[in-house]
Amino acid sequence: MANKIKVDDRVLVISGRDKGKTGSVIRVVRTSNRVVVEGVNIVTRHVRQRPGVSQAGLVQGEAPISISNVMLIDPDTLQPGRVGWKFLEDDSRTREVKGKKNAIE
Repeated sequence: MANKIKVDDRVLVISGRDKGKTGSVIRVVRTSNRVVVEGVNIVTRHVRQRPGVSQAGLVQGEAPISISNVMLIDPDTLQPGRVGWKFLEDDSRTREVKGKKNAIE
């Protein structure tokens, strides 16, 4: 099944502790249906020192969240909406926000 959320899409978090935050998708993990969103789900990890590479300490970074917890923001209206596929006459397809009927790509 094709994911409807792609890298560099602007999304709104609709559930979880970061509900209401918006950000850009950094990475999509297709095997587990998760996305990494910029500035959302920040976790702190303890990092071991590696000689010549990095210092030991605490590192903060984004962790993946479920793709069902985000909603695409329409680039034209800047409103969140559900995403669907629109099939064109030349047998290609494009993403569209349902109810708006305008192509995203």
